[in-house]
Amino acid sequence: MKRDYMCPRIPYPEMESLSPEVRAVVEAFPMNVMHMAANAPASTKALVDLAQSILFYSSFDPRKREIAVLRVAHVTHSAYEWTHHVSLAKGYNVSDKEIEIISTEDPVISLDEEGNLLCRVADEISRDVRLSDEALAQILKRYGAQGATELILCVSYFNSLSRFLESTRVELETPHS
Repeated sequence: MKRDYMCPRIPYPEMESLSPEVRAVVEAFPMNVMHMAANAPASTKALVDLAQSILFYSSFDPRKREIAVLRVAHVTHSAYEWTHHVSLAKGYNVSDKEIEIISTEDPVISLDEEGNLLCRVADEISRDVRLSDEALAQILKRYGAQGATELILCVSYFNSLSRFLESTRVELETPHS
């Protein structure tokens, strides 16, 4: 999943050039992804709001969410997303063995039934854009309309984010950034 981040890449904006509102967002979330997003000032706050809604306000179980997010990061080859979400996933009790399976099996079949389904949803949306009728029926039965919608929105958001990260060449933070 390691990428060569040689030129060209979109430069991060100078903090001094940002409006006070956008600067405040970047300072509140001091991550390279937000610094890069500040190049699109009209979208910076909305991006944070959507991320927060998925990560902090959704009723979808965070452990299950992180399994799906890790699978998206793996399938889309997003080292930034993968690195950040491995630590989050571990905080929600996703084991090292589960993380290894998510990153090595294709398709994922060695997790429990629910974990395999979460990875299938991530795979189908990431690779095919449209979730299969069978997978949609399974998540509707398991999670209901709200849970299924929240899972689809989460996977879709992290697909969008991985494409943004990879296309702009956002680098992992260093201890000094």
